[in-house]
Amino acid sequence: MPESFDPRQWRVALLAGGKSGEREISLASGNGAREALVEAGFTVTVLDPAERTDLKRLLDGSFDVAFLCLHGKYGEDGTIQGMLDVIGLPYTGSGVWSSALAMDKPKAKLYYERAGIPTPPSVTIFAGEDYDISSILDMLGSHCVVKPGTEGSALGVFIVDDLESLEKAIEKAFELDKEVLVERYIKGTELTVAVVGDDAYVEALPIIEIVPTSEFYDYDSKYAPGGSQHICPAPLSESTTDYVKDLAIRAHRALSCKGVSRSDFILEDTGSCWILETNTIPGMTGTSLLPDAARVAGISFPELCTRLVRIALDR
Repeated sequence: MPESFDPRQWRVALLAGGKSGEREISLASGNGAREALVEAGFTVTVLDPAERTDLKRLLDGSFDVAFLCLHGKYGEDGTIQGMLDVIGLPYTGSGVWSSALAMDKPKAKLYYERAGIPTPPSVTIFAGEDYDISSILDMLGSHCVVKPGTEGSALGVFIVDDLESLEKAIEKAFELDKEVLVERYIKGTELTVAVVGDDAYVEALPIIEIVPTSEFYDYDSKYAPGGSQHICPAPLSESTTDYVKDLAIRAHRALSCKGVSRSDFILEDTGSCWILETNTIPGMTGTSLLPDAARVAGISFPELCTRLVRIALDR
């Protein structure tokens, strides 16, 4: 693609909403991205894949690229990406395989481990499978984190510290998913790092320290105004900053992410850093982390969205 890129020449189908439990956040992300794309000069049409008429418009429309603001199942898990591949419409973010892999937390952990990226010890339980609570506690300790295997936005995440609460949390998580991940709880500073780029060249944006008002960075902390404080750049030493950014880039590449990803970490006081998960479609709301990090890096929201569109069109 030529260096002279004029957004006014490109027609964007912005996909937001969808059918997942994160629908409302997806709509909010869509509103934020739409404003930024329009400000950049793109012609933008907002479509909701949950509406059959909008899907038909997507199939029949004359669009140059799809900008994805779909969080959770059917949007972030490779489903919509597969459809877009079939109709030949370029789209922002990762492809089918990488999206599905990052969405499946237990499987993503296997790829982190292969890449030498520390991730908390864990046990994966499947619906209908027998499991022994005492054995899980023996393996992971009494302080654990329970989460659905393929949900996002901290939906269905519980922090527990005894056998009874662990058992109840697993039952609750199974109400949302057929796969449940139980991880050892790691106490430390919550960090997140966005990575932007494709293939050979990727760039880690400034690290954000997250200071939630609740026990951990849950749904309300993520999206409610005042639910958390974002400190960017995170007050870390140069060596720690370089180390955490390198882990984020390695995670991006380990999962074969494209365009953008955002990985979440826990940094212990000892200096050990543990990856928790990687998001392939980070939020684009007014309180979202990706736009915050980009601004600190000197990249405006319209410039960020333009960069993501260009990466999609260059693939």
